[in-house]
Parts: sequence; C-alpha cells; structure tokens
Amino acid sequence: MLPTMKITVVSGSHRESSQSEKVARFCEAELKRQGVESEVLSLGRNPLPLWDEGVWGDDPKWISVWGPISKTLKASDGFVIVSPEWSGMVPAGLKNFLLLCDSTEVGHKPAMLVAVSSGIGGSYPIAELRSSSYKNNRIVYVPDHVIVREAESVLGGDQPASDRDAEIRKRLHYSLSMLIEYSRAFTAVRASGRINLKEFPYGM
Repeated sequence: MLPTMKITVVSGSHRESSQSEKVARFCEAELKRQGVESEVLSLGRNPLPLWDEGVWGDDPKWISVWGPISKTLKASDGFVIVSPEWSGMVPAGLKNFLLLCDSTEVGHKPAMLVAVSSGIGGSYPIAELRSSSYKNNRIVYVPDHVIVREAESVLGGDQPASDRDAEIRKRLHYSLSMLIEYSRAFTAVRASGRINLKEFPYGM
C-alpha cells in the first residue's frame, strides 16, 4: 500500500443529515481499514454557490469557498462519488460540484460511483454520471459501481443487521479495494509526461 495514498469520498446530498452521508462515512471507514487515508467531503455540510465565471479568475468568493476544496482534491489519488437518487436524477448540487472541478484537481484520477436509494431504485444516477460529468474535468469512472438500495436498513452499525446488509458490505469492501488498485496504477499515468492540458484542455 502506498503510505501517502488518499481517497476523498464525496457525499452528494444537499441535506445536512442524509443516508448518502451515512454511506459515505461507511466508505471512509472501510478505506481506512484497508490502510488508505480518507476523508468525507459533504455537500450537505459545505453548500457551494452555483457555478459562475468568477471561478476562472480571482473572485474572492471562489477563492474562499472553493480554494480549500480544490486543495483537498489535488491532494487526492482517487475518489468515491456518492449520489442519492432524487426523482430519478443526480442532485443539482452534485452536478454543480462536478462542474466546478477541473482537470488539475480530478483529472486522470479514478472514481468509484455509489448510488443511494431509499427504495429499490438507484440505477439512474449511475447512468447519468457515467454519460456526462467527466468530459472536461477528466475524472475516470472505474468499471465497478455500487447501488445501496433500501439504504435506511443497511450500513447502520458495526455488524450487519441482515444477510442483505452483509452482502452490500462485502460488495463495498471488494469495490473499494479495486479502487485502491486503480488509484495506485493511475499515478503512473499522471507521472508519464503525456498529459497535455495546454493543447488539449477540453474533451470532445
């Protein structure tokens, strides 16, 4: 294990107390159990203004609000993006967050998607995030994703409450272990000298 590896877990719910943050905290703890430095960035506890052109310049508002987050993202080797499903969609705050991210912060770094549903849904946020949200910031979604269904009844304590709870814990353990390996491998991509953001700053 790389001793300096860090994976940031983004809780994409706007709510201050949410199932998404509970899932994010579980992922954070699991990553730490696997020997990786991790922290949760909660959009419910860190509400962000809507994107505007000031983020490209020296607007004091953005320096104050986004600066610390940018520093955290740049120091990260990988990400877990936790998204609730609201009316079959990714919450606006999470889309806004990904719009604010640029390639110097998340580019060519792996990210694992985790969707959260209070019922039996959860597939729409995965499809939505995989189809967009990566073009210009160059975040790389890994093949594995996890959908936490009926979220209120799982991941609530130190021990599984049911067979289904045990299965989702097992899946998260495996998928996060794979994310760690992707995070290790992608350091070589970023160190290769092949990345040319000056000539190719945007995706097609």
